Amino acid sequence: MALKASALSVGDTHSEVVVDDLTRTQLVMYAGTSGDYNPLHTDDVYTREVAGYPGVFAHGMLSMGLTGKMLTNYVGDGRLKKFGVRFTNQVWPGDTLTSTAKVVEIRDEDGDKVVDLALETVNQYGKTVVTGSATARVDP
Repeated sequence: MALKASALSVGDTHSEVVVDDLTRTQLVMYAGTSGDYNPLHTDDVYTREVAGYPGVFAHGMLSMGLTGKMLTNYVGDGRLKKFGVRFTNQVWPGDTLTSTAKVVEIRDEDGDKVVDLALETVNQYGKTVVTGSATARVDP
């Protein structure tokens, strides 16, 4: 069912868990899909001994993609006009991420009804890992 402007109010939120217990296998699968084989995301020994991190961590774009999953589940496929994020903290294997979209404004744009959304993805400790914004077409 398509999201309707008439059913939305500024301040409304939509949240969902986008990954539960992120695995190292998922990081390697994302590396293969994206072509980004940076060893920080796939090689635990390199990441610990050379780069000085406690272990491998997720690609920022994987975190963005997971946030986007929530977004398209909420507004529907093919409705996004704009989507941008900022990575604020690393995502580690074992993390569970919950993404939230908050309605900031409902307006007319180029003959369409659109909704502006503030985005936030947090880990299981409530620590923000992604912030951002999006604009999507909605039905009247």
